[in-house]
Amino acid sequence: MKEKKKFRLFDAVLMAVVVILVVESAAPAAAIGSSQFFWWGILLILFFLPYGLISAELGTTYTGDGGIYDWVKMAFGRRWGARVAWFYWINFPIWMASLAVLFTEVMTQIFGLELGTHVLILGQLVFIWAVTFISCFPVSDSKWILNLAAFAKVAIMVCLGVLGIYHAVTKGMANDFSGRALLPSFDLESLSFISVILFNFLGFEVVTTLASDMENPKKQIPQAIIFGGILIAFFYLFAAFGMGAAVSADQLSTSGGLIDSFILLVGGINPFVIIIGLLFMYTLAANLISWALGVNYVAFYAAKNHDMPKVFVKENPKNEMPVGASIVNGIVASVLVIAAPFIPNENIFWAFFALNVVALLISYIMMFPAFLKLRKIDPDQERPFKVPGGPTLLKIIAYVPFILLVITLFFSVVPLSSTEFSEKIPILIGTVVATIIGEICIRLGDKEYAKKQVEKNQDKRSVEHENN
Repeated sequence: MKEKKKFRLFDAVLMAVVVILVVESAAPAAAIGSSQFFWWGILLILFFLPYGLISAELGTTYTGDGGIYDWVKMAFGRRWGARVAWFYWINFPIWMASLAVLFTEVMTQIFGLELGTHVLILGQLVFIWAVTFISCFPVSDSKWILNLAAFAKVAIMVCLGVLGIYHAVTKGMANDFSGRALLPSFDLESLSFISVILFNFLGFEVVTTLASDMENPKKQIPQAIIFGGILIAFFYLFAAFGMGAAVSADQLSTSGGLIDSFILLVGGINPFVIIIGLLFMYTLAANLISWALGVNYVAFYAAKNHDMPKVFVKENPKNEMPVGASIVNGIVASVLVIAAPFIPNENIFWAFFALNVVALLISYIMMFPAFLKLRKIDPDQERPFKVPGGPTLLKIIAYVPFILLVITLFFSVVPLSSTEFSEKIPILIGTVVATIIGEICIRLGDKEYAKKQVEKNQDKRSVEHENN
């Protein structure tokens, strides 16, 4: 009797929600102010929709474990694929470190604790290695963790939105929501936060890694992306309104802004706020667990092709999970949180989180031209889901998100005024360092790949000689 697949459409939609609905980034996005609604709306149309369509086509057409790495490699060759794999991976341990810091910040915030640096670091290390351990097992084994996290995220967003509406009706708004205030100001500070909104949209290709666990992936993946996308857009905007009603944008903390909003909306810390805080802390771990599957498999798959360091090839023979990538994630994140007290930045969460956002956005840049290239060089490949439109429309769908990513990264990394130096220089330095290390790994991979090709050719000639 054929074993029943473990993931239904319902599970896939929840997976999309838990992967893409990133609650901790709602506060940095809300820091833009009332004009965030303009940016949410315009980027939903110009980035989120085309990205979702392209992810659905590529994910259902090329179903290998490499995901975005495979797509770019097939289109533009090994080196570009390796660069994508590197930035796609390196963002993850940086993100893990940022969420570990946020985890302890929320814990001390809701319980009113004053803990020393060493105790905080210990708590962060426990968080990191708990996530690392769970990530060493198949995602279907922890499906209940992800499904529960999806409901927890929805509960947080809905409560924030409902309380925001109540606050607006009874006490007024903390921010100006008039027509003019909703228009973008295009000031440098706001433009640098737009990268967070784009970050909030990413992750659909992780859902495509569940294809082997679905009953009908060719149908379910596009449906999961469409239904999940609609839910995600609604919850982001609803929560953004709640925060906008509670906290003035210029006073909104990028790390504690969400909990601050609840405290202001209900008039202080009470059991309700504590429950919300605990749910929030739970979703931080679930975010990482849900992303680990896609990130670790890309690193593992790229390493097998000599495009990432050999350590990522290590897997668990019992469940074939890429434990090498998981362990390296834990080690890198641990080093970062231990080094954090020595970083000259008051907001360590934002320092790590902003760098992780930049690294992830870089990894997606080549995905959009790869989509066009694969349509051109591989036209006969069966495409269960195909982005509709002629050549001109397809170029618009691909290049508009591409241009948005490039512009957003520029404003996120390059300091354009003296007031931005202290915040952006560490991000710029981190990006440069990550790029240099990645290029070194790629060159070493080239040598290893060339060596294996020589050995393969020698073996082939030996066999031919023996046959003759």
